[in-house]
Amino acid sequence: MEDAKGSILIVDDEKLILQVLTRILQKHGYTVGTAESGRAAVEKTRNQQFDLALIDLKLPDINGVELLKLLNATKPEMKKIVLTGDVVTEEKAQALCKDADAVLMKPCRAEDLLKTITKLLQ
Repeated sequence: MEDAKGSILIVDDEKLILQVLTRILQKHGYTVGTAESGRAAVEKTRNQQFDLALIDLKLPDINGVELLKLLNATKPEMKKIVLTGDVVTEEKAQALCKDADAVLMKPCRAEDLLKTITKLLQ
């Protein structure tokens, strides 16, 4: 495998999503960390440096919007992509997540996710 392209934290409470996204990102050369809650994500970012975070809007403790605010306050240099499966329009998701660098609707295609990540990490 080539040198890592960057480090990505995936924040989602669904284990299957964590596994699938981890596999896809590692296959494409990224170093991956995972967190199943907002608090776990905050703790991971205290102890480890990530270039980008993929954040689910619905988490068991802190919602994704609050987590975005926390991470923007503590890790402003880290890029943030929100993934949402909520039935909302893309415009509403963008407004909800104004602190995010990008918003993708679940399920999103791996190609779209990788293209967005590549663009943000350039």
